[in-house]
Amino acid sequence: MSSISDKAVVSPKAKIGKNVTIFPFVYIEDYVEIGDDCVIFPFVSIMNGSKIGPGNKIHQGTVIGALPQDFSFRGERSEVLIGENNIIRENVIINRATHEGCQTVIGNSNMLMEGVHISHDTKIGDYNVFGYGTKIAGDCEIGKGVIFSSSVIENSGTRVGDLAMLQAGTRFSKDVPPYVIAGGNPIEYGGPNNTLMETWKIDEKVRRHVANAYRLLFHSKNSVFDCMLQIKEQVRDGEQVRNIIKFLGETKVGIISK
Repeated sequence: MSSISDKAVVSPKAKIGKNVTIFPFVYIEDYVEIGDDCVIFPFVSIMNGSKIGPGNKIHQGTVIGALPQDFSFRGERSEVLIGENNIIRENVIINRATHEGCQTVIGNSNMLMEGVHISHDTKIGDYNVFGYGTKIAGDCEIGKGVIFSSSVIENSGTRVGDLAMLQAGTRFSKDVPPYVIAGGNPIEYGGPNNTLMETWKIDEKVRRHVANAYRLLFHSKNSVFDCMLQIKEQVRDGEQVRNIIKFLGETKVGIISK
């Protein structure tokens, strides 16, 4: 049975799962779904179009499903989808998508620290960490196992690959490929992220293949396309190497440089 404070404002149209705890002064609008075993702390606002999976903890002052800060927004119905077992700390803002039928997506088991902002239509995978005050603009894509240190700013339409790490205070407008460390202003490639790859039990031989792939990409003057061909020809095939090649081939805004 759920525990809903009589000091919370919860629309009777909202769908609330089992064993949900809703503290005083929470505000929940009509078209909202909250899964089982969630905890919603005081002064959280959950707006129309929010669909939240089970096991999430949402802390004070957070707004889920805020209207998109996009000049093309015309009041259409859209959604924000949040998976399961995420921890969303204080004063986080997550915007719903801009247009009808579109979604902002947060996956599973992510940690969003205080002051994080996730903008409209952004897609986030699983097991990511967003440090204090990190801001993710609209239409971004973020893989799995990524670590954003504090006060990182990701500009719109960019991507971050799996198991990458962005150092504190970094701002970037190009894609950050998987398995790397990147930081600085302007942003630069800082080497393979061996720590995260080891944590995710990626074999040492594979880590060397990843390093070889990025040696070809970041230490040559060839185009990204030519580097992709070299990686295919010169680096042993495997899941992580294929992931790198696929990521490079799908870039629309370019790849960060060394």
